[in-house]
Amino acid sequence: MLELAGIIILGILAQWVAWKFKIPAILPLILIGLLVGPIAAEFLSADGTKWIEPIWNETEGLFPGESLFYFVSLAISIILFEGGLTLKLNEIKNVGPVITKLITVGSLVTFFGAAIAARYIFELSWEISFLFSGLIIVTGPTVITPILRNIPLKKDVSAVLKWEGILIDPIGALVAVLVFEFISVDAGGEFTKTALIEFGKIVLFGSTFGFTFAHALNFILNKKWVPHYLMNVFTLAAVLGVFVLSDAFAHESGLLAVVVMGMVLGNSNSPHLKDILYFKESLSVLLISILFILLAANINFNELLLIYNWKTAILFLVIVFLIRPIGVFLSTIGSTLKFNEKLFISWVGPRGIVAAGIASLFGLKLASKGVTGAEYITPLVFVIVLGTVLLNATTARLFARLVGVFLKKSNGILIVGASKVSRLLGHYLESNGRHVVLIDSNQNNINKAKELGLEAINTNIYSDALTDNIELNDVGYLMAITGNSDINKYAINKFRKQFGENGSFRLVTSDEISNPDVNPSEGLFSPTDDYTSLLEVTRKYPSIQEIDIEDKVQYKNLIEITNKNKDIIPLFIKDDEGELHIISSFNKDIKDIGDKNKLVYLGKPFDVEKVVHEDDNLPDAPKE
Repeated sequence: MLELAGIIILGILAQWVAWKFKIPAILPLILIGLLVGPIAAEFLSADGTKWIEPIWNETEGLFPGESLFYFVSLAISIILFEGGLTLKLNEIKNVGPVITKLITVGSLVTFFGAAIAARYIFELSWEISFLFSGLIIVTGPTVITPILRNIPLKKDVSAVLKWEGILIDPIGALVAVLVFEFISVDAGGEFTKTALIEFGKIVLFGSTFGFTFAHALNFILNKKWVPHYLMNVFTLAAVLGVFVLSDAFAHESGLLAVVVMGMVLGNSNSPHLKDILYFKESLSVLLISILFILLAANINFNELLLIYNWKTAILFLVIVFLIRPIGVFLSTIGSTLKFNEKLFISWVGPRGIVAAGIASLFGLKLASKGVTGAEYITPLVFVIVLGTVLLNATTARLFARLVGVFLKKSNGILIVGASKVSRLLGHYLESNGRHVVLIDSNQNNINKAKELGLEAINTNIYSDALTDNIELNDVGYLMAITGNSDINKYAINKFRKQFGENGSFRLVTSDEISNPDVNPSEGLFSPTDDYTSLLEVTRKYPSIQEIDIEDKVQYKNLIEITNKNKDIIPLFIKDDEGELHIISSFNKDIKDIGDKNKLVYLGKPFDVEKVVHEDDNLPDAPKE
């Protein structure tokens, strides 16, 4: 009981430390696992026993026999399903081919390159070398996501790394399984045919079961055959069921099945997706915390001594600084990615839970069979995992600045509210080259925004889901445009630092309009137009207009005209380079305006020549 409670307590403590210091949780988790496992046994325990012993023998320990590996497999299936839920197809419209090549060409480069390195550096057998290389193909979403979360990057770069981290996990596991089966059966040339058949079965059953049961689960939930309070645990049971069932038909196809299941469900626009994702995120945090401590504690000190030499450093350097860049640059030939972006993707390749979990499983199984060199598998993989995480967690931000992929100015715009007004504004901004994300708790508004090709997230601003979303790393402007002034103010206060570093704006309230002396500095567009005004003008004139302005004097006069006219609302200034600048109702800081600038406004078209410097030629009745 003490050990079980200790693992959970230490795991959550490690997660808190990771959050506090903005590092991947895997780093403190592995260090804690090594401390309570092999280090405690060698230096801290009087009787030479570990403080936490996952496996003592076939009948004793926290997880006697093979029960630890069953637990590891089930836990990884849940983690990968949660990762699959976050994969949105609209994220990869520009980099889809790059991701495909990374998980195919890049995997092949790592598989053969790392095997050759392990063979000649450590003088391992080809079989063990290829098993090692198959295990380190994977990059983990559990470690990449925390790294990317703290670095403002171009959306395409973060999408490539996130998708690679999730999709490559089942591929690496599949390759490792095939090599393991080859070593176990020792079938020589006959195994080639068997391996191809097994590969086909894994792909067939994994993709089929994942696709079919994702639609079945979505249908059941939409029909409300499951009560709301059972929805999350029912989904959990379904994921475990699909994993085990697929595995029964084709050994090791379960990981692929749960990833496909998560992807299909994540792109289904299910109204229940948000609740499922919240639950799975919490569960994944708990499982990751337990797994890494258990697997690190399961290593023995004599295994660490095996790799305590210069050969390990050389192998690590070859994998990180030679094999990974070769795989990335070959996979990105002909892509739209720039050289510095390819360089950054090459640098960020941390290994995660799947590599560590399967390495522990296969290493012990082969060592128990007396396979020569099997004792190297687990410690070598853990060194690669720990080393890459430590390297990337401490240097990724600095390296991003060094190679120039760090966004110095985040020009993305987060719009709170996805009403017709927000969709109109978002579509205009998107068509003018700005990355726009709309958020709303109304699924109907979200669906309409997505129909326009806009990126939209169904979420509640009172939750913390947005703060963990790496797709918003390039957002530097915040516009709160809802019909609820309290929500607008709350959004500004909560997200100003993270998403509004370049400007945070909200619509003025009706009380502020009625009191001319109250004009908030964060007021959006106009001091005389609230949400109701925007909605009414959008209903009458659902289009955004542009009008040429020559200088600051003319701009001020036009703003005066829009303030007096109920059918015209100023929105942005478009400069001579096409850059859009949000107009504030406060309107104190006006940039220099040249003769090629434009005033962008919502409402009734009018002729600028008739209103320049003339207050009496208003295009419509004054505002009340």
